[in-house]
Amino acid sequence: MPAYDDSNIFARILRGEIPNDTVLETEHTLVFRDIRPQAPVHVLAIPKGAYVSYDDFAANASDAEIVDFHRALARVTRELGVALDGGQGFRAISNAGPDGVQEVPHFHMHILGGRPMGRMVQPG
Repeated sequence: MPAYDDSNIFARILRGEIPNDTVLETEHTLVFRDIRPQAPVHVLAIPKGAYVSYDDFAANASDAEIVDFHRALARVTRELGVALDGGQGFRAISNAGPDGVQEVPHFHMHILGGRPMGRMVQPG
């Protein structure tokens, strides 16, 4: 696992050095609007802890952080109208490492919705 780089943009957002359009903030999670949205609903959810990728978060975060993160995602999908209990669904994406085309080395989950998202990966 690569070492966490605390100069990444999400670490700077968490420290208040870079503004964001916050949708939800909890004890362990920050959810904010993507600055280059790819769908009518496009938010990023990040844990406040220093985790590089999903596998790092899943293996090393506390139970409280893991529960808070997933409950925050459930709350946001409902509040943004894309959860299945009132909306038409969403896509949750987390990229990891070079093969996953991860651009920011801080675990984050994209939530996209508000329109049909199409295939995630083209058949090869």
